[in-house]
Amino acid sequence: MTKQYKAAALISGGLDSMLAARAMQEQGIYVEGLNFFTGFCVEGHTHAIRKKDQAKPKRNNALWVAEQLGMKLHFVDVVEEYKEVLFNPKHGYGANLNPCLDCKIFMVEKALEWIKEHDFDFIITGEVIGQRPKSQRKETMPVIARESGAEGLLLRPLCGKNLPATTPETEGWIDRAGLFDFSGRTRKPQMALAKQYGFEEYAQPAGGCCFLTDAPYAVKLADLWKSRGEKAYELDDIMLLKVGRHLRPKPEFKIIISREEGEGKFLQGYKKQYISLKTTSHAGPLALLDGRVTPEDLAFAARIVARYSQGRNADQVELEIREKDGTTQTISVAPMAVHEIRKEWLL
Repeated sequence: MTKQYKAAALISGGLDSMLAARAMQEQGIYVEGLNFFTGFCVEGHTHAIRKKDQAKPKRNNALWVAEQLGMKLHFVDVVEEYKEVLFNPKHGYGANLNPCLDCKIFMVEKALEWIKEHDFDFIITGEVIGQRPKSQRKETMPVIARESGAEGLLLRPLCGKNLPATTPETEGWIDRAGLFDFSGRTRKPQMALAKQYGFEEYAQPAGGCCFLTDAPYAVKLADLWKSRGEKAYELDDIMLLKVGRHLRPKPEFKIIISREEGEGKFLQGYKKQYISLKTTSHAGPLALLDGRVTPEDLAFAARIVARYSQGRNADQVELEIREKDGTTQTISVAPMAVHEIRKEWLL
């Protein structure tokens, strides 16, 4: 009997990885998906919270892709292991705090471990030459294969014709003629292929869910590291950086203020970890205080929170202060005038 070869596909939830996996299924390869959870790629999280994102699908795109392809998907938690990649990227950062090349090497290396443990034959990615300025260039493709240890077991079906033949091709596991020669940043060839495969719906082709590529998010993360005096974070930290208005009026503490109801409900879940402020005399946001907070800082923060409430024009606004242990007190303050809030406080 002819052996059916098996491949593990790195599935981000985007169009490229979806097409790469389908291209191999078309050649009779059995494919299962891998999704590595770093904590920085959770687009469904913010879509579910923010009102402006209500029209976006409330789904995990990687799971949705797996469903469309009729394949198994494995989520692999790499939150702790990924820290070293982010803190000390050998190949440096991209435009923001995105260690894209080191990230891809890391994920392919983890995929290589997985296929060895599960008796799979090779790895598939949706990479396209010239699509990403940091990690998807013709000169970096061999670097990923070499430094991950995957070498010829790493196949990029969407641009395979532009690259040297891999083991699946030279060994006859797949037909090189069934690969593609996509290149550059245009997604038109991918969209045409999606139509050919019958995919009418898919994640935004030019998208990407990594928050590390987002400039405002990178500023908040760099600020977090600076305030702590070291590159360190926990999962709760990076989730909170995605939500609310962040202000650092003093080096030792930061204020996180909800911008709408959904964010307020989300921040409620962290009230036992932070001192919180909530306006009671007027409708307004929930705020969390991170860092060392003196009584003077509390009153100062209360004035800022009052400014973002519906009592911004009132003489006095009443707020409830809740300590981490659940004890509460009430404070009444004059809202801070808009011109008093300095631009440098806003992250």
